[in-house]
Amino acid sequence: MPRDCDSSTLSDALIASLRLALVPGVGPLMRRSLLEKFGTPQAVLAAAPADLRAVNRVGPKLCRAICSAQEQIDVDAEIEICRRGQVQIITELDDVYPRLLRDLPDPPGVLFVRGQLLPADALAIAIVGSRHATHYGITQTERLASGLARAGFTIVSGLARGIDAAAHRGALTAGGRTIAVLASGVLNVYPPENQQLAEEIAAHGAVLSESPPRFEPLRGMFPQRNRIISGLSLGVLVVEASLRSGALITARHAMEQGRDVFAVPGPITSRMSHGCHRLIRDGAKLVETVDDVLEELGPLVEAIPARSDGREIHHPAELALNDLERQVLAAVPEDSTTVDSVIAASGLAASQVLSTLSVLEMRRLVRRLSANSVLRL
Repeated sequence: MPRDCDSSTLSDALIASLRLALVPGVGPLMRRSLLEKFGTPQAVLAAAPADLRAVNRVGPKLCRAICSAQEQIDVDAEIEICRRGQVQIITELDDVYPRLLRDLPDPPGVLFVRGQLLPADALAIAIVGSRHATHYGITQTERLASGLARAGFTIVSGLARGIDAAAHRGALTAGGRTIAVLASGVLNVYPPENQQLAEEIAAHGAVLSESPPRFEPLRGMFPQRNRIISGLSLGVLVVEASLRSGALITARHAMEQGRDVFAVPGPITSRMSHGCHRLIRDGAKLVETVDDVLEELGPLVEAIPARSDGREIHHPAELALNDLERQVLAAVPEDSTTVDSVIAASGLAASQVLSTLSVLEMRRLVRRLSANSVLRL
């Protein structure tokens, strides 16, 4: 945890948030409705039955579960499980809680995490696809995941067989970070054959879930967890998917959340290509190389520290710049300035600055307002 995993050191607010998350029937949308009505988890748990029943979709059964949570839910036992399993409990009250998740209409109230979440993980791309991946799909996934990880992105996926596992492996092979979002608990890895992969991910990123650590992998939880995969990411890349693939659910979540959607084309004779081709027809960006992703992503809402050197990244396209291009970009302010001022601030020759500004303009990082005027986008 961001603090000692001991109930005696946790605030009442944090314990209440965890207790509410453990109440059967309180999913992300219900939790949002309850907090909109009562304000805090403590207030929800202390609410009178009549007040609870006034909330839409709170029936007698759920009302009883919330009212009896103090006596029926053993929070101390869950905290002990987390302590023994080296699982962090992260709530929305924690600074380390991902900012991108906070913006969702139905964010998870609690995250159970093995490994570590870093500020640089806000620069993330999700890669998802079919569990029944072809050799082509596996190869392209590992290639793109490795390239994006080397560029500085954290790779997010769901640890499923096929494309998901290949995405995690590609990031790890490149020495990058990766996050696995589970529908089961983080101490009950599914599928079981990916247990060793989960250990590697926890050592070089994070394995997380909104479900308690020993939670069973129930079918209905997989579509729900997909919103977290897309929610953690700036965009979602689908590599292989049939028309009924769960990866298309993740892509739909991404669209609803305002994330970019990308798709890799495949052979027209393969049913594993049909979902990707439909996404492309519907407006998803066709991806052949890492540059296709970098070119499509827009400016970040707020600067994110780069994983490699900690410098602030304002636009994902900055990850593809060489040292000369970074030096010229750093000399361009957000307010318009003259090219002569950029030349002076960079300390470079005029010919180098002029040619580099043209490259930066093509990458949509600067805008030339006139022959001698430029600003940073």
